[in-house]
Amino acid sequence: MPALNVEFSDRELEDLRQIAKERGTSMKALVREAAAADIARHRALQEGAEAFRRFFATHADEFAAAFPDDERAAKGEGRVA
Repeated sequence: MPALNVEFSDRELEDLRQIAKERGTSMKALVREAAAADIARHRALQEGAEAFRRFFATHADEFAAAFPDDERAAKGEGRVA
């Protein structure tokens, strides 16, 4: 399995040691779990954003009708305040 060396400040390293001790796990497992959780969160946000984009594209005309003041001005047209 590929590995990654990560540098921490003395304070961060001490905090990691303390947290790992409190959770009864190793520092390696703690850091790996944190990274895995962040990866999962990032993927979920990407999937959610893509679902929103698809939904918005499907219903663009309805959004335009419901929120006409939020529509971008057509090219060459200025926005009237």
